[in-house]
Amino acid sequence: MRENDEPKSILKDLRVIVFIIALLVSIAFIHPSYNSEEGFTTNLKYGLDLEGGSWLQVKLQGALVHVDADTKVLLKTLVEPVIGDTIEITGSTSSINRDGQTQAQAITFTTPATVTNAQMDLLGLGEYTISKQNELTQVRLTTSKEALIDSYLTSSLKAEIVPLIMADGVEYEIRASVTEQQIEALMGAVGGSIIKNVDGSPRYKDGVRPETLELTKKILSEKMNSLGLKDIPVKTVGEEYILIDFAGIDLATAREIAEKPGKFEIRIQTTGNETKHVLYGEDIESVGIVGYNEEDGMWSTPFTLNEAGALALQKAAIEVGATINPMEHNLIMLLDGNEVYSAPLSNSAAQQLEIGPIYSWQSSTGTGDEGKSQAQQLQVHLRAGALPVNLEIIGAGHVDAALGTQFKKQSAIAGMIALFAVAFVVYRKYHQKEILIPMVGTSFSEVIMILGFAAAIGWQLDLPSIAGIIAAIGTGIDHLVIITDEVLYEGKLPPTKVYLSRITKAFSIILAAAATTVIAMSPLVLMGFGSLKGFAITTIIGVFIGVVIARPVYGKLINEVLKDKSEGQI
Repeated sequence: MRENDEPKSILKDLRVIVFIIALLVSIAFIHPSYNSEEGFTTNLKYGLDLEGGSWLQVKLQGALVHVDADTKVLLKTLVEPVIGDTIEITGSTSSINRDGQTQAQAITFTTPATVTNAQMDLLGLGEYTISKQNELTQVRLTTSKEALIDSYLTSSLKAEIVPLIMADGVEYEIRASVTEQQIEALMGAVGGSIIKNVDGSPRYKDGVRPETLELTKKILSEKMNSLGLKDIPVKTVGEEYILIDFAGIDLATAREIAEKPGKFEIRIQTTGNETKHVLYGEDIESVGIVGYNEEDGMWSTPFTLNEAGALALQKAAIEVGATINPMEHNLIMLLDGNEVYSAPLSNSAAQQLEIGPIYSWQSSTGTGDEGKSQAQQLQVHLRAGALPVNLEIIGAGHVDAALGTQFKKQSAIAGMIALFAVAFVVYRKYHQKEILIPMVGTSFSEVIMILGFAAAIGWQLDLPSIAGIIAAIGTGIDHLVIITDEVLYEGKLPPTKVYLSRITKAFSIILAAAATTVIAMSPLVLMGFGSLKGFAITTIIGVFIGVVIARPVYGKLINEVLKDKSEGQI
């Protein structure tokens, strides 16, 4: 080597620069610090088993059912209470679609009573025409059996019904707590029953559809974050349950949070104490800031309806006569079935609804601190969205904070033992501290980068995640041993050409092994098998950081170390 050919500093290597930056950024995200009150602290988030707190397992109240009923009995049951008289069905024709299924029915009935457009609109069963025939009123209604069953179940159960047309019939999702016996009794009253399977079992299932379960999980997660409960894991368990971990929260508070699903509904008074459903919280487009009226001391939550919600409210107000006589028809707002607002429309609002829909509304919740608190809670629920169904707590538990702290210490000890065990094995294999220090240092830096990534995204570390980090340490050491064995040639650094060939071979083996690990862990991430998901994600992150950042630097570092050693022995 000529004197002018000075070796390039390892610190100028791009791989090393990326490694150092990643390490420093990770430490910044972890932000280790110490104070006399709390002791050693970091920005790391810990799960229930490391922090202590509570967990709840909840079940969504609902049922999936296939039912049938007598169309004529259904129609009489729905129409007669509204018009206040009996009806006689005089004709019925059905239209058939290409699949041979009944698509619509045109039903004609007569009644001695006078039937108004408002009454038929209130029923909402389909398109209709009203005519006079001698002393009788004749109504021709275009509807379907599915629409009649939907309306019947909705009015009977006071619940939201979501029908779904399937290849083998119509499945009704009842978003309320209801038993098979209750459904059977309701359908029996209209000449129907629950449809049976081929084996004779009823087509009834306790629970809701997977889409409803996922929607509930998503809204529940948003609600927790809106309440300031950051990083609360909400996991689905099977097809019926949701598991919620409340790290650092006592069991009583956890129950109070989960038992308030925030199901918002607007109803309008029809006659007497009877009310009619208008809309649910899903028709609320935006929610404003909680306001205070100094004149009456009332707190209120303003909100804006979307197009469908505003039109639905206008239609309901006109149908029940609230725009003509607002004092007899209160607009009622309910949260979780509890009334939070009930008052007649103002004269200006009633007049405006006669002309067109109103999009901006507000719900007054009361005076004083209680009114303010209710307005704030209502704001949170409206912003998070209404849960499709109510929740039933079927399991609960508490992890003591001291026990969580103990697990945290034990996890740290387990990690350190793993590193020392690795260091011992490596030293026994190579008997060279020049190899031991870079290998253990690289492995330790990978742990810091994994923790830094977790701190950056707010990932909660639990026991499975710690196990994933330890697994990543083991995988990383395997890769580093492969690099070291390939680089060493008869116990020393080989010529440059041989070194490049061997390091290329080593990295081809490492990439194949890493890809195998990622593929093996992917099903656990995608299927979300509870705690195993955290283990899989942490392992994948560890492998990715190692292959992309740490392994290339170790390959460069071990080359420099062995080169210096070889030159020192000349």
